[in-house]
Amino acid sequence: MGEASGPPGWEPPFGTQQRIRVRAIWAVALFAAAVPPAIVGLGIVAANSDEANIAMPLAFALWAIGLVMALWAAFPTLRYWEGLPMQVRWLGALPLLTVSLFFTVALVVALF
Repeated sequence: MGEASGPPGWEPPFGTQQRIRVRAIWAVALFAAAVPPAIVGLGIVAANSDEANIAMPLAFALWAIGLVMALWAAFPTLRYWEGLPMQVRWLGALPLLTVSLFFTVALVVALF
């Protein structure tokens, strides 16, 4: 923790870097886990079958839990930004930035 660039003697509480890493990794894993059910769900919707489509709600649930984990990683990252090493900063911020980029692209595509 000697890489802290905040005020002299200031560094994040013990374990903050590990919590950020774990939460960010869970967010990415849950986002990735939401992709196969979404593909299956879109296939069921496109086939116009009368089957119950449980794949899309599962994909949305996994994605929503991933979003919560991304937020849970981003808050301490932003709070202790100056005291964290560069790798932990990026790891904590990237899941939420990825979601923001996804929403921005979807909004632009929908509007134009």
